[in-house]
Amino acid sequence: MSTVEATEASGSQRKAEYVSNEQFQKSLNAKLARQRIQDLAFRRTTLSFALFVLLLLGAIIASLVLGAYPIFEKFGFGFLTSRDWNPVTNEFGALNAIYGTVVTSFIALLIAFPVSFGIAIFLTELCPIWLKRPLGTAVELLAAIPSIIYGMWGLFVFAPLFAKYAQPFLTKYFGDVPLIGELFQGPPMGIGMLSAGIILAVMVIPFIASVMRDVFEIVPPVLKESAYGLGATTWEVVRNIVLPYTKAGVVGGTMLGLGRALGETMAVTFVIGNTPKIAASLFEPGASIASTIANEFAEAGDGGHIAALIGVGLVLFIITFIVLALAKLMLMQLAKGEGART
Repeated sequence: MSTVEATEASGSQRKAEYVSNEQFQKSLNAKLARQRIQDLAFRRTTLSFALFVLLLLGAIIASLVLGAYPIFEKFGFGFLTSRDWNPVTNEFGALNAIYGTVVTSFIALLIAFPVSFGIAIFLTELCPIWLKRPLGTAVELLAAIPSIIYGMWGLFVFAPLFAKYAQPFLTKYFGDVPLIGELFQGPPMGIGMLSAGIILAVMVIPFIASVMRDVFEIVPPVLKESAYGLGATTWEVVRNIVLPYTKAGVVGGTMLGLGRALGETMAVTFVIGNTPKIAASLFEPGASIASTIANEFAEAGDGGHIAALIGVGLVLFIITFIVLALAKLMLMQLAKGEGART
């Protein structure tokens, strides 16, 4: 091949390489442009979902405020402190329902938290391998039972047994104890504030226990193995390793259960007694916000009755918001304390 032919061949090759590189660059730029468009579309889509949640929350708050405005305009702050609830005379006060909601939820949390904690610790630290899966599945299945089934079981099975065995026992051994004796006085009817709290506890245990179990399982095994290697007991590992590592999840699971207890309707309606009053004894019937709305909303007529029911619904929303805010503040305080110790 002559020098001229070699030069022409080399030039043709360089030209082909240039064209190929140019096409590759164009293809790469087009691909990057598509990726930027897809990333922008994904970002805008997820942002629209988040804004939709905020918009929906704002719409719910606005509807509650507008619906409850007439009752607050008529009674003012006295609506929250009054114990009168008489649709016939259009006299409404939310204190009875607020009291029932707070007391039954407190009883439920007082019972459910230690039981759920024990279940989660057993499943993650002590349970044999062959029992862990069926027992964990059974706990999760309890969360799938409809609340009305819990209510029916509570009314037809639990309440008679509770009135026959548990209430006489509590009255006999705790009725004369100073300070707390008043809580266990009265006829053993089986239904009332204590029964509602216990049924709520049974309902929220699966939620709290499942969340606790999941967060306990994310603790790195090397941390626990190191503690065991140093001679720590199981309780010392749980107290000094597991709980500090998962405190946010424990608080979150507890607040999830408390939120379920605050807003539960049908199960509480079956066993609380649905009597709007405040009594010292936990054996006495009462009413919660959710049970009041469920019992009366369908029959509420024009006037202040509907506004009063929407008003107590707004109060329930505010109570839930306050509980969640306090939980967040508690987590922030724990984080600050952890940083200070570090």
